[in-house]
Amino acid sequence: MGENESFWESLIYAHPTCVAWKQEAEGSIYHLASILFVVGFMGGSGFFGLMYVFSLLGLGFLCSSVWAWLDICAADIFSWNFVLFVICFIQFIYVTYQVRSVSFEKEFQELYSSLFQPLGISLTVFRKIVLCCDAEVVTLEKEHCYAMQGKTPIDKLSMLVSGRIRVTVDGEFLHYIFPFQFLDSPEWDSLRPTEEGIFQVTLTAETDCRYVAWRRKKLYLLFAKHRFISRLFSILIGSDIADKLYALNDRVHVGKGLRYDIRLPNFYQVAVPGTPKVQPAEQLVSNSRQ
Repeated sequence: MGENESFWESLIYAHPTCVAWKQEAEGSIYHLASILFVVGFMGGSGFFGLMYVFSLLGLGFLCSSVWAWLDICAADIFSWNFVLFVICFIQFIYVTYQVRSVSFEKEFQELYSSLFQPLGISLTVFRKIVLCCDAEVVTLEKEHCYAMQGKTPIDKLSMLVSGRIRVTVDGEFLHYIFPFQFLDSPEWDSLRPTEEGIFQVTLTAETDCRYVAWRRKKLYLLFAKHRFISRLFSILIGSDIADKLYALNDRVHVGKGLRYDIRLPNFYQVAVPGTPKVQPAEQLVSNSRQ
């Protein structure tokens, strides 16, 4: 204990205390460096936040180097500040290169800015998602079908980028799918990774459409490697299914007065209050067990 006390005492009291402080202030370069440090540490996160931080800190260390070289003529202070300036400069170049290397087509840029960027997803994570679909945007012409009821297998997950998709079952209109909504989120959520299934609805393009498609196997491999991306898609798919259910609420009292349990493997028609039931309760229970 005594050795520790003597160490701290020698560290604190070995140097002479300041008796007379300098009356004149340091030069403008020193104060400019301090201002750059203060503003630089206010930077945010992400690529552009890092560019902001490293650029201002680098300028601050450069000003400190100039101040140490010209005003106080201290080689050690100049050396350390210049080394820190070089490190910040290298980091700035590296981050700039990463930003330039992460470039996408117009559709992917719109997808990122509309859906992923508001959630705080970085460009590097989004690049992994884009590479999983081979950075390809598929075109679906007007009145062409993305999926046909009872025929098309569920082997991918797709998101509409532009256009509008009409969803029908047995010729009955259910709802529309708009840009930045999944085309087949209920089908994806209804199947386990090892299960197979077919569409219970028909999806038809009302206009010329463009969409992004991820193959099931590749997407599950991506989920296995990156749990964060798996949780992200789970949230997006759940939110998309909820939006589709809310869209169907507007059709509860429309037409035949039927309410549709949409697009799940077992499709039911449940009559609203005041109308005859389409299926008896026993049949609903037996269908739910299938």
